[in-house]
Amino acid sequence: MLPVNNSTFTHAVLLLTGMPGHKSDYLWIGIPLLLVYIILILGNSLILFIIKTDSNLHEPMYIFLSMLAVIDLGLSIATMPTILGVFLFNSREISINACFAQLFFIHFSQFTESTVLLFMAFDRFVAISNPLRYTSILTIPRTMKLGLVCVLRGFTIILPLPLLLKRYRYCQYNFLSHSYCLHQEVMKLACSDFTVSSIYGLSASLSTLGLDSILIFFSYVIILKTVLNLASRVDSVKALKTCGSHLCIVVLFYSPEISLSLIHRYMNSSSHLLQIILGYINMLVPPLMNPIVYSVQSTHLRGRLIRIFVK
Repeated sequence: MLPVNNSTFTHAVLLLTGMPGHKSDYLWIGIPLLLVYIILILGNSLILFIIKTDSNLHEPMYIFLSMLAVIDLGLSIATMPTILGVFLFNSREISINACFAQLFFIHFSQFTESTVLLFMAFDRFVAISNPLRYTSILTIPRTMKLGLVCVLRGFTIILPLPLLLKRYRYCQYNFLSHSYCLHQEVMKLACSDFTVSSIYGLSASLSTLGLDSILIFFSYVIILKTVLNLASRVDSVKALKTCGSHLCIVVLFYSPEISLSLIHRYMNSSSHLLQIILGYINMLVPPLMNPIVYSVQSTHLRGRLIRIFVK
């Protein structure tokens, strides 16, 4: 720590925290976390390999799925060093610049994934509401352009966050309550006025996660109305099945986010352990479950997986 004056310090490093009160159990927590990381990295890598090598899967739905897999791999690579470092090696220190980089990639991945989920809802909406024009509306080049929009949207919205944080001075203490860096936590360590950063962070969340979740909800309302108007019950069930995987992933992605927001707003500090657990669920469960959910729901994808492991 480098002193600035009698009451202000600029920290060269920040200290991460694992599970308060469970330090003796860190090894037993770290080993399952390591296994989760191995499974999710292998699972998402396998999904990417199958979609790339099978020309029958070069469709908008599977291209969006491959985007999700890339995002989940990026999020895992961003969080794995610090989370496993804390639990397996008791390595708690992280430099302030590394912390800024980590929080950028974490929030960038989350916001980009939210945009991809929104476009996947649009994909299902077009497939059910206007199936005859589906291939002409969502062509492969247009789908790739939508993927580029997801990246640019996430990058432009998140980039100001670490830049704003870098302008502040940090004092009093340098302890984070998680084993990874988040914008809200690092911002509260500043002894400068962080009103601008706080307002921008809230606006960024509302304009991405908040807006996307509302648009996805309304798209499914329209999809449900369209499905209920189908004459054949068999057609209705088939149409709903095509949305099953995406709906499961949407619930897995947004549920921890909404729960964390409600806990921060309406519950007191005694729920800190619950916040930490929900944080790990938010970081690990969606990347772990995305390939599993689609592998179970998609007959073609499941068949390719079976052919890989069973000759």
